[in-house]
Amino acid sequence: MSLTVARLATGIGSLPHIETTPALALVKKHLAVLPHWPQLPRRGAAEGFVEQFLGALVRCGVLVTEGKPRFLNEAEDWPQRLTAFYTLCFRAEEGDEAALAAFAPGEEAAAGFYAFCRAAEAGGFPEAVAFKGQVVGPLTVGFQLTGAGGRPAYYDPELRELIVKNLALAARWQAGRLRQLGRPAVLFVDEPAVSVYGQSSYITVTREQIVADMEAVIAGAKEAGAVVGVHSCAAVDWSILLALNIDILSFDAYGYFHSLLPYRRELAAFLERGGLLAWGVVPTTEAAWEENAAGLVARLKSCWRELTAREVPEERLRRQWLITPSCGTGLLAEPLAGRIYELTAAVTELLRKEGETGGS
Repeated sequence: MSLTVARLATGIGSLPHIETTPALALVKKHLAVLPHWPQLPRRGAAEGFVEQFLGALVRCGVLVTEGKPRFLNEAEDWPQRLTAFYTLCFRAEEGDEAALAAFAPGEEAAAGFYAFCRAAEAGGFPEAVAFKGQVVGPLTVGFQLTGAGGRPAYYDPELRELIVKNLALAARWQAGRLRQLGRPAVLFVDEPAVSVYGQSSYITVTREQIVADMEAVIAGAKEAGAVVGVHSCAAVDWSILLALNIDILSFDAYGYFHSLLPYRRELAAFLERGGLLAWGVVPTTEAAWEENAAGLVARLKSCWRELTAREVPEERLRRQWLITPSCGTGLLAEPLAGRIYELTAAVTELLRKEGETGGS
């Protein structure tokens, strides 16, 4: 299934627009075959990367987002609040569609998502082979939310479980909703915080816990039939992510390609089982103004040569790829975001043409 979307271009998620119409127009212009719904963080805090998917926790009274988002685990009626949340989870897991819909972001938190769905239902993406969405990862959320005393929620097993349950069901709902649009769903779990693993300040963050939490969210999306990717835009221990039950690994190839080299065995095994690499070879910085498609393709081929020299199969590298920006563009100027999307499409087109003519 993942090969259905191979050799295409897509985006990571965020765009700098305030209004949905120009954001959708940019996606449709450059990423028409694998379009993504645009996250628009400049619309307000509710559309922020972390808060966007926390509505069910808020509605059940276990979390408050005013000010710095925090769990209310000091409340006297905390057990009753937990019961309300887990009852909702149980109903959703058992197939209650109304309960599952409670894990959807409201339109005030995901205007781009709802505008994207309306456009798709009206036939606005006729070239699309699939629709891409995204959800934040549990480690990132766990270090942004706090519990009683201001301690990061990730360190509290009870709060971490709430986060994981919530995101797994949010992923399941989103993947199902995208599939209702008449195309396969692709869902990326965006997890930049995996970079904390191995740092001395986060010594209690274990590989086993990261894997277990990520797998729960991935399983939620897969239960709804999605092709699932994981995106991280830093130098991380890639062996953790490559071991997950994912179809796509998305990474910042422009800035952090060499961090992948120590994991050639894990990478080769991932490709062998049909996984795709989403190469974030287009920079999401001012450097995009200085780059061109031919130069970025040459950069990508240089990366392929380095991996091939380390016994990663060349034919799989040349077949099992996607092209993306290196990260989201939500904090950039609109003209720069437009340039980045233009380059992403141009790199993909050039690679596909070379593939068709046997170019090297």
